[in-house]
Amino acid sequence: MISLKKYLDAARPGSTAGDEPEEADLASAAIAAYRSALSEMGSCSQEACPALGPSLRQGLGKLEASLSDTVSRETVQSTEKKVQEQLQDWGKKTASHYRKQTGEVKELLIVMARTAESVGARDQRCAGQMNAVTTRLKTIASLEDLTQIRSSIEKSAAELKTSIDRMTAEGKAAIEELKAEVSTYQAKLEEAELIASRDGLTGLGSRLWVEGQIERRIKAGTPLCVAVIDINGFKPINDEHGHLAGDEVLKQFAGELQSVCRSADLIGRWGGDEFIILLDCDLANAKVKIDRLREWVCGSYKIHGRNGPTKLRVDASIGLAEHLRDESMKGLLERADSGMYRDKAAFKARAAAAKP
Repeated sequence: MISLKKYLDAARPGSTAGDEPEEADLASAAIAAYRSALSEMGSCSQEACPALGPSLRQGLGKLEASLSDTVSRETVQSTEKKVQEQLQDWGKKTASHYRKQTGEVKELLIVMARTAESVGARDQRCAGQMNAVTTRLKTIASLEDLTQIRSSIEKSAAELKTSIDRMTAEGKAAIEELKAEVSTYQAKLEEAELIASRDGLTGLGSRLWVEGQIERRIKAGTPLCVAVIDINGFKPINDEHGHLAGDEVLKQFAGELQSVCRSADLIGRWGGDEFIILLDCDLANAKVKIDRLREWVCGSYKIHGRNGPTKLRVDASIGLAEHLRDESMKGLLERADSGMYRDKAAFKARAAAAKP
């Protein structure tokens, strides 16, 4: 998304867009591009999710209309924040919408399979009943001395039994084929659910999946602590060594998190260079685990940058919060996030003090 703050910050303090022709033209072009991007995002969201896209398009349209060529820096910053909030909210609702649809399709397929099994059982019962009829017909025929009638009845009974046997065999084959198709669809749906619950780069849990796990634990009322982890100085790694090297750091960091955490601890990628861990314990035990984790994951990492293999020092800031009674997920995450930023500020202060 286009950011306007760097254009506005480039102007000298106290100036307005109309003070200098060049600055006015630059600001006007940037705002026009931003408005165009908002309009295009709205159109794309409607195509991506027809059920929820119109609401986002309408919201972005209002923000677009509120922008003019002479907006202030504060207006632009406020607009960008609102755009981010709308996009995040729409993303969560859209993911939940498609997950719900997937669940409904899955349930429908399971019902179809059960119905098919029921029909198959019914057909088999009918076949059994018809076989009993043919048996009785044969018995009746054998009691009479009328050869022609007996022969006709026996022939009809044999043909009837053949037809029933064929119908039963065909019914079984159709049912088995339907079962196989349903099983295939169910496997595909389960695979789609797994993909949606995993982060594509690191293989950790996705943000949506982690939020679902937090909500589940809050409803259950079990002890819960959340740790938000942010890699310090990650942007310079991308700038100096390239984004592929940055991705390598993220994957290695995720692997280290998995190594130090227990199998019961849930780890997810929160976004960018941020990670999150769910600990099913109280705050005292969580602090012990986080101290051990910090020692384990912070240290030397080897990557393949633009200039070949390179060793980097990777540090992380961590915020830890224990769920309080009647606290929402949002409140819990905000406290953990605030703790992470305090830890990051302390890290920067130590780094600045260590410089000669």
